[in-house]
Amino acid sequence: MDFLMSGLAACGACLFTNPLEVVKTRMQLQGELQAPGTYQRHYRNVFHAFITIGKVDGLAALQKGLAPALLYQFLMNGIRLGTYGLADAGGYLHTAEGTLSRPRSAAAGALAGVMGAYLGSPIYMVKTHLQAQATSEIAVGHQYKHQGMFQALSEIGQKHGLVGLWRGALGSLPRVIVGSSTQLCTFSSTKDFITQWEIFPPQSWKVALVAAMVSGIAVVLAMTPFDVVSTRLYNQPTDAQGKGLMYRGVLDALLQTARTEGIVGMYKGIGASYFRLGPHTILSLFFWDRLRTVYYTYTK
Repeated sequence: MDFLMSGLAACGACLFTNPLEVVKTRMQLQGELQAPGTYQRHYRNVFHAFITIGKVDGLAALQKGLAPALLYQFLMNGIRLGTYGLADAGGYLHTAEGTLSRPRSAAAGALAGVMGAYLGSPIYMVKTHLQAQATSEIAVGHQYKHQGMFQALSEIGQKHGLVGLWRGALGSLPRVIVGSSTQLCTFSSTKDFITQWEIFPPQSWKVALVAAMVSGIAVVLAMTPFDVVSTRLYNQPTDAQGKGLMYRGVLDALLQTARTEGIVGMYKGIGASYFRLGPHTILSLFFWDRLRTVYYTYTK
């Protein structure tokens, strides 16, 4: 049930935040490996991107890649939050005195995130391809011509085999390790702090909400550079063998981006990242906490 509740919580959040994921993906690909001021900015900021995509591609384009996004969230967060929840329920995250161990919490969050992200990597890659697709007028990054999730997975599998389906998986792991450990550690720590200080009544939904809001800020600051690199690794064009033509790996992508676009390039789309990750973190962790509370209340 922990895995099921975790997956459902993430899917509930994804329904609301997927348009922000579309905007974030395009802003991260805009001006890829080009010096600032040398390319046309189709998307000036989050709000301008929303208006531009809706006007040029149509409102439905704001929900591009929804099917793989939901499937990825169910797989990735079902495993990630479910595993972390089991570790928490089993008492593995607390010291002998009963207080939360931050190193254990961070390690459990990172390990759980790696497991979920690696298994769901092919789905995330296809999601990135679909969300980057746009009319030539506002297109950014490499443009794949997929017709949908199943067609894309089938085509990649036929052309490049299992290796092709998991292309970019290792490159996404630093993003997940940093993001997951930061998210779950800060969420648990903040929740523990609020509970100890009795800021809100016991079992109040406000405890989970405030903890999730703090966690969202921490995640965006820590994860955005790795998120930019992960998006670009997944979306880069490939040769006949399925090997990326622009980047050799995470470190190469980080160095190339920093050299050509500067530190600002590492944080491209940070506004969109917060508007997406903030609500997604808040909603998914809030739904997860509430579902677990209700379940354990009525099954005891």
